[in-house]
Amino acid sequence: MEKETVLKIEHMNIVFTQYDRGMHQTELPVIRNLDVEVRRGEVVAVVGSSGSGKSLLAHGAMGVLPYNARMGGDIQYLGEKLTKERIEKLRGKEIVMVPQSISSLNPLMKIGPQIRKGKKDPASQEKLKAIFRRYDLEEKTEELYPFELSGGMNRRVLISTAVMEEPRLVIADEPTPGLDKKTAKRAMEHFRNLADMGAAVLVITHDLELALETVDRIAVFYGGTTIEEARAEDFQREENLRHPYTKALWRAMPRHGFQYIEGSQPYVKNLPKGCIFSPRCSQCQEACRGEIPYREVRGGKVRCLYAQ
Repeated sequence: MEKETVLKIEHMNIVFTQYDRGMHQTELPVIRNLDVEVRRGEVVAVVGSSGSGKSLLAHGAMGVLPYNARMGGDIQYLGEKLTKERIEKLRGKEIVMVPQSISSLNPLMKIGPQIRKGKKDPASQEKLKAIFRRYDLEEKTEELYPFELSGGMNRRVLISTAVMEEPRLVIADEPTPGLDKKTAKRAMEHFRNLADMGAAVLVITHDLELALETVDRIAVFYGGTTIEEARAEDFQREENLRHPYTKALWRAMPRHGFQYIEGSQPYVKNLPKGCIFSPRCSQCQEACRGEIPYREVRGGKVRCLYAQ
């Protein structure tokens, strides 16, 4: 039986308006035709290089884009359209975000009130103690300030803040930067535990190798769009993958020799027509300059004409 779809994003487009050369207004299409789906009880990782649009996905889904951004496409939560009014009601309750930076914690407020969101009733106190036990935080942490904790402990505090409301959807934006390998692995295991308890978890990361130890599926981003969605086990062998860029990522992993990918990701003002990976792809044909559909291939999805 297929698990319930909690978050479904189709054809997401995000455009930034900015001024260029005085009063001349330009638009930057930073995300185009982005698709991703997260089901109950699973962890989906969004991977890609810097500038691929990963974090914008999180902010778009949470409804916290800057004033000069315009978003299009369809976002559904539990089968219903996630409107601006609906996300404002659900944000911080059923839908929570674990931010990228530990500076998101208020440095002037003790840890306990931040996690409890000011609640002081006995039930909230007991729930906080249970969460501290789950994430190996001592009870005295409640009375400490963020600057009195290590980076790894503050990461666990951020996760604790998210799970206090027993969310149905957790979006984690780069939750492991600056952490040593052991601490980063533990952070990912916390998200695995959230999914095992019934939540849908979307983790945005640049660390493909770390993600593969924990997640169920991988969505690969490149140049502001989804180019492949694959099962984690597909990454065991290169031939299981579908898109040339995903295969290049596989070869660039430490366990496969750090093989360099020629070229660089295009800037949003200089995107090629058709397949955005075509300037770096050895398999590029003239047909790749046209429309590239996102289609199902061997149990996954891919945006490539020649994937089989």
